[in-house]
Amino acid sequence: MISKTKNLKTLLYSTVLFLFCATFSIAQNVPKPEDVFGFKLGADYKLADYSQIEDYLMKLDNASSRVKMQEIGETVLGRKMYIVFVSSEENLAQLDKWKDISTKLARVQVGEQEAVKLSEEGKAIVWVDGGIHSTELAGTQVTPEMAYTLATSETEEMKKIRNNVITIIMPNMNPDGLDIVADWYRKNLGTPYETSRPPILYHYYMGHDNNRDWFMNNLPETYNVTKILYNEWYPQIVFNHHQTSPSWTKISIPPYADPVNPRIHPAITSGVSEVGSAMSKRFSLENMPGAIADNFYTMFWNGGARTVPYYHNMIGILTETGHASPTPRYYDPEKLPKTVAGGTPTDGTDIMYPDPWKGGESHFRDAVDYMLTATWATLDLAADRKSNYLYNIYKMGKSSVDKGKTEGLYAYIIGKEQWDSFEAVNLVNVLLRGGIEVQRATKDFTVNGVAYEKGSYVIYTAQAFRPYLLDLMEKQNYPTRFQYPGGPPDTPYDLAGWTLPMQMGIEVAKIEKPFKAPTEKVSGLVNYYEGTLNRNGSFGYALNVNTNASVIATNKILKAGGTAHKSMTEFKAGKKTFPAGSYIVSGDKELMESLADEFGLEFTGLSAKPEVQLKKIHLPKVGLYKSWVANMDEGWTRFIMDEYEFDMDTLHDADIKTKDLSQYDAIIIPSQRASSILHGHNTMSMPEKFTGGIGLKGTLALSNYVEEGGTLIAFDAASDFVIEQFGLPLRDAVKGADNNDFFIPGSLIKAGVDTSHPLAFGMKDTVAVSFNRSRAFTINKQRKTGEGGKEDIKDAPAPEVEVIVNYAAKDLLMSGWAMGEDRYIAKKPAMVKAKYGKGAAILFAFRPQFRAQPRGTYKLIFNAIYEGASE
Repeated sequence: MISKTKNLKTLLYSTVLFLFCATFSIAQNVPKPEDVFGFKLGADYKLADYSQIEDYLMKLDNASSRVKMQEIGETVLGRKMYIVFVSSEENLAQLDKWKDISTKLARVQVGEQEAVKLSEEGKAIVWVDGGIHSTELAGTQVTPEMAYTLATSETEEMKKIRNNVITIIMPNMNPDGLDIVADWYRKNLGTPYETSRPPILYHYYMGHDNNRDWFMNNLPETYNVTKILYNEWYPQIVFNHHQTSPSWTKISIPPYADPVNPRIHPAITSGVSEVGSAMSKRFSLENMPGAIADNFYTMFWNGGARTVPYYHNMIGILTETGHASPTPRYYDPEKLPKTVAGGTPTDGTDIMYPDPWKGGESHFRDAVDYMLTATWATLDLAADRKSNYLYNIYKMGKSSVDKGKTEGLYAYIIGKEQWDSFEAVNLVNVLLRGGIEVQRATKDFTVNGVAYEKGSYVIYTAQAFRPYLLDLMEKQNYPTRFQYPGGPPDTPYDLAGWTLPMQMGIEVAKIEKPFKAPTEKVSGLVNYYEGTLNRNGSFGYALNVNTNASVIATNKILKAGGTAHKSMTEFKAGKKTFPAGSYIVSGDKELMESLADEFGLEFTGLSAKPEVQLKKIHLPKVGLYKSWVANMDEGWTRFIMDEYEFDMDTLHDADIKTKDLSQYDAIIIPSQRASSILHGHNTMSMPEKFTGGIGLKGTLALSNYVEEGGTLIAFDAASDFVIEQFGLPLRDAVKGADNNDFFIPGSLIKAGVDTSHPLAFGMKDTVAVSFNRSRAFTINKQRKTGEGGKEDIKDAPAPEVEVIVNYAAKDLLMSGWAMGEDRYIAKKPAMVKAKYGKGAAILFAFRPQFRAQPRGTYKLIFNAIYEGASE
């Protein structure tokens, strides 16, 4: 008996010694971040770039069996993007099992009893990223230390997290931007511009708006992440680190501000608050003051990295942590304001700010520590309640499936016959990228007396992500809210309306009652409909102007040495009627066949010249103005110019002043304040090379360009600059309007189009335009200025102004929120062409390319460019 006891003790001792040695070995062999980087992450004046972070995480992956690094795609500029799984060795060895359980529960692929079993068996999936905005620097710096601590710490809490949670760490969602900002900071370190921001966008195309792309998925960076979130891993919690918090606070946490989108499951709202409560408690217990809640960030808008998860039954978390720069700062406690964040008291009496920060030194490392603490609070909660979170995502998904069968709409049908079938397929792919389940008809079918062709798409609402589907397909009714009774409107966070079929000009049938249709489930993204090319095209091939894809094809054909014409009136070719503005192209037939296949285009052969007036067009050369005041609207415009294969040059301030502008068929000025275009950065805020705007010299150059026959295109705010500097007989009808009387913060507004005008060829007669605190025009008579700058009492002859688009006469609001629209913009011009010398200024009162979403107004841009390129 004594011998057995002794043997058991010896075995136990050996086991404990083995585990201790194994743990000690792991800790010894795994590199610490500071040993690789050469400094502690978050140190003053120090900043790790993407290559350094990538290198460290690879070393961590190689050294630890608790870490697995996975490439998920590339950025716009070709950098590799990664996610890093951190969990126990046992869990990482069975990743496919945990992913399968998460999928079955999130997608409601099992029954109730099996869901309970899988919830107990599975592991919570939690996504934590280092941020998306590259000037918010601490987020990326924190991820290597986060991964290291999770992998090596032997505290009971970290063991519990590793055992119960699969943590997916995304080091950085904009690697290109991190390097842009890191390079700028290092170059300006020790200068007066040390804390300035780069004078270029810190995402190649979208800058800060890379967090506005989460339902369209235009960017590869966005889609690389979306695939993981909504098509592969389905995390129950998605934690998005941001900076910065309101001044004189340390971190902004949930719960968020009103309103909440009613399409979000109420359990998500409660879950978000639950995570925020765990954070607040932890900060208080660890003597980390300054955590504030209930600020500006709402739960209504759909489209951000934090908000889109709500519509997928996932708890989306945003924190905004103070101190985004490696440069330290001092806050004098004697100057502590009585309130912060728009009225929250700093005396500890507010339930949403119970432990105020009183000031003092603020360092970059503080931000890292606050981010780590918020992350540990979230992961600890997920570990404690992992079965609950797994079961809850199932219950919310099942509720959506049940509602789809019993409440409201039964299905959407996107028929094959569309004004623009290219954009109809794009809409289907937007839904598929976001995890929506789509069916495709295998045969012709009829519903409610309407016939639909084989290849039409059917989207049943009885699916787990029903809130997401409804929110993208239906109009938004943003609640009318004021800051206080009788006060100004309470500004929405980002947009108030974004309904995709409206923006994209797609006809979608809404079916209320169950029906049967022969369909098959779509797997992966869908191709465009089958295209054709009739080889009998001795005079060329006709392309219908109604589809945006015709522009891509025309430009590609012109680049390859082909020719193109635009028809000025409608014409027939065989049994087909082509609307005015359609293209007649000729060139390499193999190229045209490939374009037909790629974009689903119909090239109709013409054996003879049609009896119609034709305008020959060459490949347009576009000059796109790019201010040193980094402008997201310029980035979106550049994105569309590249996507649609236009030959484009970037024109900085010096280029406008010194270049031969006559080489450009059209020059585009994206939406930007007139004063910013004219004056740019001041010399105190930026190195001299990047200061000043186009000034008088640049303005005169643009004026001469148009007078000599050029085409100048200006979007939204930039129209003010052109009107003022060119002396056009126009004014902004809403300038100076009081917000209490007129307010459209970001909504879809109905507009009528003069489709007989060449600038509107291919358009529907009614469209939704994206109105984001935008404009409306009034046409005035021009006043002539006499000697000495005095205004002549006589009216001078007004240049001819042609109206292409008017805001509607009534029922203007299509989706979102609007106040005073009938009084201020009804019937007012929204797009005009003002003749100026031999050329013209084409002015948009709105942004027809806003965030690459309103595909239904793209042709207004394309027609304007081609007008400049017509011979």
